[in-house]
Amino acid sequence: MSKLTKQQQAEAYWATCDEQPPGAICPVRTTLNVLGGKWKLLILSYLLTGPQRYGELRRLMPEVTEKMLIQELRELEADDIVERIVYQQVPPKVEYQLTEHGRRVQPMFAELISWGQRYRDRNRKLEEAA
Repeated sequence: MSKLTKQQQAEAYWATCDEQPPGAICPVRTTLNVLGGKWKLLILSYLLTGPQRYGELRRLMPEVTEKMLIQELRELEADDIVERIVYQQVPPKVEYQLTEHGRRVQPMFAELISWGQRYRDRNRKLEEAA
């Protein structure tokens, strides 16, 4: 992939600076550079269950365009979060799986799921109280 990801661009820029302004290497900024985007967290949530073929990911996320899914997978691969495994067979088989760095997001996902469930349930509690 010839195009640099947001994180790769940020790292290249800060490497050329003599001084880094406060907050320039903020961990939240790094996380958003690598995992931000409309589809990346959803892709990762499916890959947490194990390797997935491109077609499986496409079926699991029918609302994402093919172009965007490919772009997001390539960026995740370039940032060493996802690896693409090509099996030499006919017909060709390609799977995507999390790298070691990618698997480290699992505890974060547990928290995101918990937060999302509590947030969704807040409306039920409000409706029941009314």
